[in-house]
Amino acid sequence: MRTFINPKTDFAFKKIFGSKNSKDILISFLNAILYQEQEVILDLEILDPYQAPRIQGIKDSYLDVKALITGNKTVIIEMQVLNVLGFEKRVLYNAAKAFSIQLSVGDDYTLLNPIIALTITDFEMFENSPKVISRYRLKEKDDLTDYSDDIELVFVELPKFEKDLDQLETIADKWLYFLKMANKLSTVPPNLDEVPAIQHAFKVAKQSRLTPEELDILEKREMFLHDSRNAILKAKQQGREEGREEGRREQAIAIARSLLGVLDVETISQITGLTIAEIEQL
Repeated sequence: MRTFINPKTDFAFKKIFGSKNSKDILISFLNAILYQEQEVILDLEILDPYQAPRIQGIKDSYLDVKALITGNKTVIIEMQVLNVLGFEKRVLYNAAKAFSIQLSVGDDYTLLNPIIALTITDFEMFENSPKVISRYRLKEKDDLTDYSDDIELVFVELPKFEKDLDQLETIADKWLYFLKMANKLSTVPPNLDEVPAIQHAFKVAKQSRLTPEELDILEKREMFLHDSRNAILKAKQQGREEGREEGRREQAIAIARSLLGVLDVETISQITGLTIAEIEQL
């Protein structure tokens, strides 16, 4: 039996960072990742805090952490394990949607507050960049002057973080190590235990503290991710073995075929980017 749950599972991530008593954890994490460890965020409100979901289907267990932070900014934090088709556009869409839904009909545009979309991935999004943390916002194309900082996209690519335990220097390093390695540890390393918020995160992540219901949900979520990854790999392998030079759409169709009978149509649509109608035709 593992000592700690895997923070890279979206269900576990929200339990650790989005619980009612996790404000100190989330403040430390966001200050480290977004503000280079400056104490910009002094307090926050976790919106839609974690509760064990009463669900029957895996597809409904996707969970994000949302928080209202200093400066009336809203931060949306998403943990993404599967590299699904169209994911880059989904991040942008969710950020734009979160920005626009602040207003009701007739409200003044000056009432809009900034949105930060913080996306943590267990895969490489930007293969040509070695940066672990990347930040994007609207700028002029040639001279790079700012147009607006009302929508900011921040990406953390965990596979690019390769520091060992004895190489951790900053609090950001320690949080990234926690995300990547917590479920492989049997005890809390001393250099992580010295950060109170990370110490608290390890306590929340203790598998022995989960209820039977939470353990069941976590197990099903991990099985879903494992099966989805294997199905995607199998579809790609079949495409190579058959000698096809598939484009992105053809590859998506091959992946969808391999998932039929394993996952429901809506989940397959989310993974591949194909419409429900296209999948039903298969």
